[in-house]
Amino acid sequence: MQAPELIGGRYELRGVLGRGGMAEVRDAWDKRLGRPVAVKLLYPSVSAHPDTRRRFAIEARAAAALNHPHVVAVHDSGVHDGRHYIVLERLPGQSLADVLAHHGPLPVDHVRAIMRDVLSALRAAHTSGVLHRDIKPANILFTHFGGVKIADFGVAKSADTPQTLTNRVFGTMAYLPADRIAGRPATPSDDLYALGVVAYEALTARRAYPQENLTALADAIAAGHLAPVATLRPDVDPALATTIERSMARDPRWRFATADQMLACLDGPAQRPQRTGVVLAAAALLAVFVLAALLVVV
Repeated sequence: MQAPELIGGRYELRGVLGRGGMAEVRDAWDKRLGRPVAVKLLYPSVSAHPDTRRRFAIEARAAAALNHPHVVAVHDSGVHDGRHYIVLERLPGQSLADVLAHHGPLPVDHVRAIMRDVLSALRAAHTSGVLHRDIKPANILFTHFGGVKIADFGVAKSADTPQTLTNRVFGTMAYLPADRIAGRPATPSDDLYALGVVAYEALTARRAYPQENLTALADAIAAGHLAPVATLRPDVDPALATTIERSMARDPRWRFATADQMLACLDGPAQRPQRTGVVLAAAALLAVFVLAALLVVV
């Protein structure tokens, strides 16, 4: 029986968790610390490319620098037999893409909770000067407790990103705004746009723009014709529907510039009735005291 492959002198590779265009993710066991981990390994065919290695290094540094409860943690990185690897926190749950594929649309409260977690992570990333640039259901992973963490900073942009990579269009086209596809430099608003597309998909279990042909997809995104969230999900409250649709606005001037703006729109209207109720209750109580005082005087 062949012994399991060991990399870095401590990580025992097991099954394959997923495969992408540049790398595969392997289930692994950290023999030194006695814990499960995930190891992302560049394919041998791309490990020799300087740009790919550079992007891989940027991913490791960007995610490791954040150290946020809603970002998949980076434990280690290195090179094994010429293949670059990153050691990541191993999460037990599925991705949002898996859940939508198997269970269909999610409850409204669940989608709002996912958005809050992702916005918390994006706020930390943007504050640190890091743009994710590939927010999509496959990169949103569930934890033991039902919360989510964002993964895969493989196309992230940070202060370390070489100028030759800065203005190239990275990401998954279905989650990019038309002006970004046209070549506009990436901004924090693009991550928020992508989160809106993800939320739309989570509520409807259908892609906002389902075209498979890239040219047709780009044309559909540019046209921006979407069925309103409330039409497809009448149970969605106005605050959530407004937040999603504003984040996906065809005109970039209407979109959110910061995660805090998006979070305020998501939560603000739901809180206003509660504050109004408190004011009305206080006014009623004051009226009772005034009436009681008048009765005492009379």
